[in-house]
Amino acid sequence: MTAPTETGRADDEALLASSVRDGDRFTAVYDRHFADVHRYVAGRLGPQTADDVVAETFLAAFRRRGAFDPARGTVRPWLFGIATNLIAQHRRAETRRYQALAKIGADRDPGGHDDRVAARVTAEGMQPRLARALGGLSRKDRDVVLLVALSGLTHAEVAEALGVPYGTVGSRLNRARRKLRAVLDMEGT
Repeated sequence: MTAPTETGRADDEALLASSVRDGDRFTAVYDRHFADVHRYVAGRLGPQTADDVVAETFLAAFRRRGAFDPARGTVRPWLFGIATNLIAQHRRAETRRYQALAKIGADRDPGGHDDRVAARVTAEGMQPRLARALGGLSRKDRDVVLLVALSGLTHAEVAEALGVPYGTVGSRLNRARRKLRAVLDMEGT
């Protein structure tokens, strides 16, 4: 989940551009970013829903690849922006998920090794208090917090992904952190 280097960004742009002429080249973009996008979506919606949403994300990216404008940002935040927009279509499922996690807590025995690893990096491993706190955030604030926390995007990349000014990301993140701290401090006593 590390940020791509300048070379990686240029490679992404070149791959995406070449995929317009040869659709098979898009496979390299998919291979490079699938795991990070899936981790982010699974953290928001759960692993079962994530498979479908990530498939939708890459299908939408494939269809829009000719309209990608590197002057407006890089491929990685563009993909996370598409995923975040698709998550919005599943907002009720996300809210129900946080409410359920807040009530019952995380599964103490998620199963095999792969499931345990996924549980650690997704909402499955969240404490009920954190789930309640995240569920109480506005959609816009929650998007910023989870793009930073689950995908490791920088403030600039979050701004690209959401199509908002850089300063707005900082404001939303600070507001969300204050709200999360207040809820977690209040419930911790």
